[in-house]
Amino acid sequence: MSSPHLPKVAGIDPSLPAPTHTSDPVAPPCAPGPGPGPAVQDHLAAWVSDLTTLHELTERLALTGTLEDALDELLRAGAGLVGARRGLVALEPADGLGPVTTVGLGLGRADLGHIETIPRGSASAGHLLDGLPEPDGERRSGVAHPDIPGEPELDPRHREVAARLGYSASYAMALDPPAAPGGTAGATGIAGAARPAGRLGAAAWLYDEPAEPAERQRHLVGLYCRYAAAHIARLVELSRARATVATVQEELLPTRLPRIPGVRLAVRHRAAPRGGGDWYDALPLPDGALGLSVGAVTGSGAGAVAAMGRLRASLRAYAVMEGEDPVAVLSDLELLLRLTEPARSATALFAYYEPLPRRMVLAGAGHCPPLITGERRTEFLETALSAPLGMLSCWEAPSVEFQPGRGETLLFYSDGLLHRTGEPLDRAFARLHRAAASAPGAVRNDPEGFADHLLRTVLPDAAFPDAAFPDTTVSDAHRADTAPAGGGRGGGGSADDGTEDVVLLVAHFD
Repeated sequence: MSSPHLPKVAGIDPSLPAPTHTSDPVAPPCAPGPGPGPAVQDHLAAWVSDLTTLHELTERLALTGTLEDALDELLRAGAGLVGARRGLVALEPADGLGPVTTVGLGLGRADLGHIETIPRGSASAGHLLDGLPEPDGERRSGVAHPDIPGEPELDPRHREVAARLGYSASYAMALDPPAAPGGTAGATGIAGAARPAGRLGAAAWLYDEPAEPAERQRHLVGLYCRYAAAHIARLVELSRARATVATVQEELLPTRLPRIPGVRLAVRHRAAPRGGGDWYDALPLPDGALGLSVGAVTGSGAGAVAAMGRLRASLRAYAVMEGEDPVAVLSDLELLLRLTEPARSATALFAYYEPLPRRMVLAGAGHCPPLITGERRTEFLETALSAPLGMLSCWEAPSVEFQPGRGETLLFYSDGLLHRTGEPLDRAFARLHRAAASAPGAVRNDPEGFADHLLRTVLPDAAFPDAAFPDTTVSDAHRADTAPAGGGRGGGGSADDGTEDVVLLVAHFD
């Protein structure tokens, strides 16, 4: 019995994913003979249809910007080309540098887990992705199991899993990207990240009933997989580069927070995918004082991360020398920025806290105003009367002095926390104010719990889809009209596109 093909248009399923130009010519299924007969016209029409389909599929694939999206697109497009309904792709770069992942089409996590139990590398080619040949010139050949229940040479576990998941045939293709220019396999590319060398992995499509793709389908899916492998190789390189930048950024930030009598600290930091220039710091100062700072350098990527590291290190030195005068600390930092980073600007907050008189002095340079909250008050501290560092010929701003009460909590944060709400800044500030004022009593005296509460409450559920930052939303009806009159970088909100760092530094005063 043949497999249940999806509806075909011009001989291929165009409702599924797509590529662009391919370096392999698509030869007509049959060489046209002399004379413009109907058969020749049919062959030419099929040839043009195949070219059009490949162009559409590769264009759609080229629009994907993440590995997850590209692998999903590859599976959907391949399923349409070979006439299958389900499939999976295993990304396992041969150089061992990762990332390693398995993505399914029409298969859940449990289904993928069952498939992974099929022995790999056995003499009977037990696994779906075993036995794939090495590239042979411009041809790409796959491995077909047209009748899994009726193939006695297959590993028994393979037949058992196939019966359990309800598939009777499979067709697998390797993902072999072209060699790097000049044959420099394994060379470094973006931000020094290693270019993946060798096979990236493989994809397999599953048929509900015994079947296998025709020769024309194999040829088309082979061309598509060759293009897809090149695109995925670029995304792997980009993923590795971003991981490298994120690692460097984390290493430039404090690995632990100091312990100061009467003050408990907590921090939450989420780096942007391309690497941002936000920083936080907490350092013990002479005479038992404490210095707290947050800031952000303009730009993203490795350059912004490097500039952030230099500014943060310099601010620590200035804080040790003249931390009791936050305005002087930021003035020195502004001078350094203009001399060493003339093309950049930065925002910053620095606070100097003396435990015995419970006195805090802080100054800001265009950064979001801190928020003080306790049982009797929840308010933003006015630090908006200042410009970002590097914007004026001579930076100047007033300092703010106040006494945090017992049981109160001071919050420093980056404007990424506000921008990721996807709302205008005034509404984002109101959301933050409401979240702090409505914090349950159980978390008010716990800076760690308070930080988590703010993230759960302030950010929309699309902002942090991972377990590190749980998702919760706040109804518009509960927004408080308490936004400060300014602060942050820019006067309008922006939808959350994940391009900004998020920093949250919490200080609770016992």
